[in-house]
Amino acid sequence: MKYIMFFVQVALFGAFLSASPVPTVFAQEKIGVIVTGVQADFTMWKRGTLAVPGTDQAFIKKVESATLLLARNGFMIYATQDWHPADHISFTTNHPGKNPFDTIQIGDRTQTLWPPHCVQGTENAKVLLDNSIFLAIVRIGQHPQFDSYSGFQDGGTSTEMHAILQAAGIRKLIIYGLATDYCVKATAIDAASRGYKVAVIEGLSKGIAPETTATALKEMRAKGITILDKIDMTRITAM
Repeated sequence: MKYIMFFVQVALFGAFLSASPVPTVFAQEKIGVIVTGVQADFTMWKRGTLAVPGTDQAFIKKVESATLLLARNGFMIYATQDWHPADHISFTTNHPGKNPFDTIQIGDRTQTLWPPHCVQGTENAKVLLDNSIFLAIVRIGQHPQFDSYSGFQDGGTSTEMHAILQAAGIRKLIIYGLATDYCVKATAIDAASRGYKVAVIEGLSKGIAPETTATALKEMRAKGITILDKIDMTRITAM
């Protein structure tokens, strides 16, 4: 197997590489990156309706810088985008008398209710990173009667994500973004169930609540997903 030398200067990655500079040898394999839900309505920076704690402008720019550097070094970059209709089943405004974070039963499904967010065509539904980074942006949450967190499923049916990754020859994924306890977790677990080797970068992700975030990390580890504080190519290529 052929190998190439990959030199990265830590100053460009901020706190997300393990040493500086590090010559890392890795196989010439295609590695995909999925950035989940980095949208205005999920950020404190843009005063989103469902802002995740810790998502100020500095954090978003840190995510963007890391993603740009990965793209420049040959990684194949994708994103997920919440893209809800105004009458979405998860919006409290569609359930009079209910409050955000209440739950309701829809058949055999328990549905958490959220403030309206990432409504199709609105400014706050936009992905905040430079969209030219992405080879594809996969939209989820479009079915009005189903909530969807995974980049691989929308309303119980498959999105185009798996087909895109297969066509690109990708079998290994780096996943990070918003929120750790919802879209990051669901996307990572669905990827692992489809046979991908997955690393989640905790330092480039934020969760909605400490308790659910801790549970999500535990669930992902139980599925064989590698959890890393920062981008560590030695561990990623060894997966």
